[in-house]
Amino acid sequence: MVTEFILLGLTDQPDLQVPLFVLFLMIYILTLAGNMGMIVLVRISPQLHTPMYFFLSNLSLVDLCYSSIFAPRLLMNLAQSKTISYAGCITQHCFFVVLVTTEGFLLAAMAYDRYVAICNPLLYTAIMTKRVCIHLLGGSYLGGLLNSLTHTSGLLMLSFCVPNTINHFFCDTPAVLQVACSDIHINELLLVIFSGVIALSTFLIIIISYLCILITILKIHSSESRYKAFSTCASHLTAVTLFYGPVSLSHLQPRSMYSQEQEKVSAVFYTLVVPMLNPLIYSLRNKEVKDALKRLVKQRQQTEGTLAKVS
Repeated sequence: MVTEFILLGLTDQPDLQVPLFVLFLMIYILTLAGNMGMIVLVRISPQLHTPMYFFLSNLSLVDLCYSSIFAPRLLMNLAQSKTISYAGCITQHCFFVVLVTTEGFLLAAMAYDRYVAICNPLLYTAIMTKRVCIHLLGGSYLGGLLNSLTHTSGLLMLSFCVPNTINHFFCDTPAVLQVACSDIHINELLLVIFSGVIALSTFLIIIISYLCILITILKIHSSESRYKAFSTCASHLTAVTLFYGPVSLSHLQPRSMYSQEQEKVSAVFYTLVVPMLNPLIYSLRNKEVKDALKRLVKQRQQTEGTLAKVS
């Protein structure tokens, strides 16, 4: 029985190892700084204590944990530490499925929040109460946990034998299934049914929410009000596109069409690049976040000025 796996990583070309190591280290540092900054900013800014930013801060938390599952392992792989234990591989897979599923549910919850804010503005505070937001958040994490337990249990039932080489930089479900030496048809069926249904249902919630939003916006006569309504959705739509595009290409296609090289490229995008871009998207395209950041910087400058005068 296999006690460890060998992760081939992104490339076997020695001259690319150092540049890629530096690149992904910088991406990881930016991801940590951006998402931690967003969490702190939402927490200490009273004007951001709304359902929208409640979900955004939790999205940043998920992205923070999400990238921390992959980036250290990828950096170790580029530093020629290519082995991972069987337990480590299963654990990484388990947390990956939890977080990627939770992120999908959170994006759907954020779409619903925007639908209520634009289509039912007078009832917004009555509908999106703190209790409802906590239930939506708890449901997102519960859905991620149940989906992860389903796929992880399926992997634990498989046998793995030599060769134990995984052509990937982390223990992704399709890549691990390819090195199994027992029947994987049930695992593939679970992957399509559970992950497919979850991805489709969350994506439908987002699509339906934005169709209702679009209809409502088109009824607005003021071009300024219409632009303002569109601008509140732009950041979320960008995040949805960046997330669902690569994930769909990687996990919602039959085995006959599965390409490991294509999967590795798209995996780099949704595991490392998207968590780095999300806080940038919401900070650069969101006026309230920029205003809160300006207030924070101004308050800090005033505090430093007061301390300098006292000293």
